[in-house]
Amino acid sequence: MTLDERVLVLPGWLGSGPEHWQSRWEALHGFQRVQQSDWQWPLRGDWMAQLEEAVLAAPGRVRLAAHSLGCHLVAAWAAHSSHADRVAGALLVAPPDLEQPDTPPPVARWRPVVRRPLPFAALVLYSEDDPFASPAASQALAADWAVPAESLGARGHLNAESGLGDWPEGVARLAALGRVAAR
Repeated sequence: MTLDERVLVLPGWLGSGPEHWQSRWEALHGFQRVQQSDWQWPLRGDWMAQLEEAVLAAPGRVRLAAHSLGCHLVAAWAAHSSHADRVAGALLVAPPDLEQPDTPPPVARWRPVVRRPLPFAALVLYSEDDPFASPAASQALAADWAVPAESLGARGHLNAESGLGDWPEGVARLAALGRVAAR
């Protein structure tokens, strides 16, 4: 990771609590959370506007560390922003399957799912037993976004309850994406 690249943390629905790897990365590495005005009833357009502002406020290129609904935010924003070239890489962790019939109403409003190829280096990481997405659904999203997908085994929703702690392996994957994109 280079000094002129800021890492933007993109939590999912309801945000990320203090023991979530995203919150721990903010404390350990000084990464910047993109704050949303409403974590309970997320409006895709509002969240996209906040991400756009954060990208434009960064002094150089950025890397995105997204979890859950934050992954869908990245895809939606990239499909509409003229500043996607400022992204050096995106780590997309545990994207939920928003097309499941039992998707909670606040999140179901993000349909239709944006399924366009991402214009920057990215990696989808998923769990074999994520309650919000099957491995097949995670792999299908990655294919639609034209990025690789990697299973982390049976780890739940890859959140605080998954026992990832400070998750240095995740930071390493994000850093590798930055190096790949810089070539």
